[in-house]
Amino acid sequence: MDSETIQRRRWYILGVLTMSLLVVVLDNTILNVALKTIADPGKGLGATQSQLEWSINSYTLVFAGLLFTFGVLGDRLGRKRVLIGGMVVFAVASLASAYAQSPDQLIYARALMGLGGAAVMPQTLSIITNVFEPHERSRAIGIWAGAVGLGVAIGPLTGGLLLAHFWWGSVFLINVPVIVLGVVLMAMLVPESRNPEPGRLDPLGVVLSVIGLVVLSYGIIQGGEKGDWLAPAVLSPIGAGVAVLALFVWHEARSTSPAFDVRLFKDPRMSAAVASIALCFFAAAGVFFFANFYMQSVRGLTPLQSGAMVLPFAAAQLVFSTRSAGMVRRFGAKAVCTVGLLLVSVALASYQFVGVGTPLWILGAIFLVQGAGMANVMPPATESIMSALPREKAGAGSAINNTARQVAVAMGVAVLGSVIASVYRGDLRDDLAALPVDAREAASESIAGAHGVAARVGGQTLIDHANAAFVHAMHTASIAAAVIAFLGALVVLKWMPGRGAASEIEALPQAPKQETAKV
Repeated sequence: MDSETIQRRRWYILGVLTMSLLVVVLDNTILNVALKTIADPGKGLGATQSQLEWSINSYTLVFAGLLFTFGVLGDRLGRKRVLIGGMVVFAVASLASAYAQSPDQLIYARALMGLGGAAVMPQTLSIITNVFEPHERSRAIGIWAGAVGLGVAIGPLTGGLLLAHFWWGSVFLINVPVIVLGVVLMAMLVPESRNPEPGRLDPLGVVLSVIGLVVLSYGIIQGGEKGDWLAPAVLSPIGAGVAVLALFVWHEARSTSPAFDVRLFKDPRMSAAVASIALCFFAAAGVFFFANFYMQSVRGLTPLQSGAMVLPFAAAQLVFSTRSAGMVRRFGAKAVCTVGLLLVSVALASYQFVGVGTPLWILGAIFLVQGAGMANVMPPATESIMSALPREKAGAGSAINNTARQVAVAMGVAVLGSVIASVYRGDLRDDLAALPVDAREAASESIAGAHGVAARVGGQTLIDHANAAFVHAMHTASIAAAVIAFLGALVVLKWMPGRGAASEIEALPQAPKQETAKV
């Protein structure tokens, strides 16, 4: 495929890549609205709070651990080839998730989905970077980032529609026909490209990163389950996870072909942009995790209704993400990204105004502000990352961007989910002590479990106390999330280059465009 044909088709190529990206991102958020159903022993799998967290984190941790490796594989083997292979794996894993017979099977199937997603995600951004010239790249990346935000937003609504008519497995089965269409269009439209000097693989780095993240997450989730953060069963895995990740960083800094090139963070554009994405998604992912339990358990909304509640977030993403490139040209990436993170921080802090009987329009307004903020973080931060690297390292830049986001999602769900669990159990301690042992364990696992126990024993008091305990836990976690997002704003304000620096960078000669292989 010659360069002239590629240029004529570039926006169609972007459309196909956006479709594949939407499938990967949407499926991770579509699960949120199905969590309560999956926790139901009758309608779902009877999953505990810990198993629900692992059904999310098994995906995100495998995804994050393999992103950089698949970025290198795409550079070496061909990005189109790896992209299509990843989509096929994702489809197979979606089928396995849809028909899982136990929470453990779902967790393993989700891990396989993470492997497929890790193959897909870095190729999309790498191909965009190679297909679009610098003057159009920021707009294309803005649309790409908007697809990420749109997937976050429409996932719950799509899940609600499916759960209103089908069983819980339909939230995964919906991927298969979309992937089939996407693979056909990719084969027809997307050009093949690769790095003429690809790096070598780093199996040790991959193993260390996955082990470190999984062990650290396990310790954090155990802390929330036990409510005792000083217990050896909690401190030991947390300490071991941190030690393995430290060893990973040490190894990567000395490797000639690192799985995750930590030396790239010497560039302030890179480090500040990655930090802004990570802190933003750390805060937001944990909040979305518990917001669905609030809407469905505390407020009694159906999955469809709770999905519709997130529409203001989707609207804000659609409106602001596509306009962020113009905002960056006018005000600079630092200003846009800082304001975006401050809006996210304000939105997360506003959960303090959400109670057991708060009008739902207030929650919708919070989602709107949060969506507007995140829409102005992702595009400028992503463009800063990609512009800090030459085109032949597009795979590495894409992997760094997405690894930061996925690790942040996993850690956000683990940390803020554990905060929720700890505060919830602490507030409900007296009520739990009065229950039989089996009922006590079910009620302590989650608010859905407490409602189930109350339905069996006829205890409206337990429902009221569980709702109040969950709202208090939500307030605590949302303040922690708001502080994290505010720290992100301070990082960007301090270290991301301003308009002057950005102009100097744009004035530099561009690296020659990477040759695209003919197909």
